[in-house]
Amino acid sequence: MQVLHKEDFIQNISYDSVIFGFNGKQLKILVLEYHNTGLFALPGGFVRKDESLDEAVKKGVKERTGLDHIYLEQFQTFGNLTRSDPSVMKRILEENNLDLDVHDWLLDRFISISYYALINYDKVTPVPDALSDSISWYAIDELPALMMDHNQIVNRALQVLRNNLEKKLVGMNLLPSKFTMKQLQKVYEVVLGEELRRTTFQRRILGMNMLERHEKLFQGTAHKAPYLYSFKLEQD
Repeated sequence: MQVLHKEDFIQNISYDSVIFGFNGKQLKILVLEYHNTGLFALPGGFVRKDESLDEAVKKGVKERTGLDHIYLEQFQTFGNLTRSDPSVMKRILEENNLDLDVHDWLLDRFISISYYALINYDKVTPVPDALSDSISWYAIDELPALMMDHNQIVNRALQVLRNNLEKKLVGMNLLPSKFTMKQLQKVYEVVLGEELRRTTFQRRILGMNMLERHEKLFQGTAHKAPYLYSFKLEQD
């Protein structure tokens, strides 16, 4: 087990990542389960003194997903006085046989800088961190109770995602490089939590001039084959 030396890290600062993926039907989030504790948490970590915050987060997300060059956005800092619970971290350290004297700095209060990531679900190979038994996808409406304020962090990330849905071109990272209008609409519906009228959605999206149309996707009857689309790299 890797020893986390206090002198290597910026003190009292951590990060948490809400990693969103879309499996074609549901919006999901990656969640860790800590070894022998039954505690669930968002993937996160600490910032080394020789790296930037963004570098630490990108490295952490890559280690959990195997992906690089993904969409990441910092959305809020969480610093409530009651968010850190020394007894919870002590339990995690003990169950992983880590020396409490060496790692006592982890029992302090931490302010968390939170990011959300948007990734292609099909390209991910989830890998747990050194303190965890597993890392799994959970639908946003089927999340387990998360430790500390991580449920609150998820709710805030989802709110920011909804508020920026069109401006951030969410589907660019949640969908394959080419997709049907139906697939794009499904992304919007699962993020917003509501059904959308097909004709209205299609008219509005096409009117935004952010899609490039490609060949048809032939899977059955030819005249019903839908067109494939991709996001324009640069909008007109």
